[in-house]
Amino acid sequence: MRAVRGGVGQAKTSGNYGATLYISREASQKGYTQVLWLDAIERKYVEEVGTSNIFFLINDELVTPPLGGTILPGVTRDSVLQLASYWGMNAVERPISIAEVVEGSRSGSLKEMFASGTAAVISPVGLICYKGEDFQVADGQTGELSKKLYDEITGIQYGRRDDPFGWRLRIA
Repeated sequence: MRAVRGGVGQAKTSGNYGATLYISREASQKGYTQVLWLDAIERKYVEEVGTSNIFFLINDELVTPPLGGTILPGVTRDSVLQLASYWGMNAVERPISIAEVVEGSRSGSLKEMFASGTAAVISPVGLICYKGEDFQVADGQTGELSKKLYDEITGIQYGRRDDPFGWRLRIA
């Protein structure tokens, strides 16, 4: 629980992350890189990972939690959604429960999981822990979509790829 509805969870402020430092340190001491945050009310819907937005490729559907005042409306998040749509993928913003994620890991329907953010761009997730049990995401390696998104976004950023969205602006 990083933020609660009615608060300032949608803003990137130090106050939003100060309370996360202790649990983040605890996760690090157990060998995990980040904390997967659930909603503060029901404690069952995934919201973010660390200070990044989160995505799940379940079968052929790319899912990310919807914005609603507790999730940062990240620029990279929006870029992923635009690219996925441009490529003809089924990309949706909808609530996703941790139970669905765990079941997807068990059944193999969870094909990929990745964080998106300004610094990380696209950061694959290979393993999650929930209630003391580890769940591997697919084969635990960087997925095809994660790599494609990273290559495309950084390619557009650095001018190595065409920019069909008008994201770049030439200065001087």
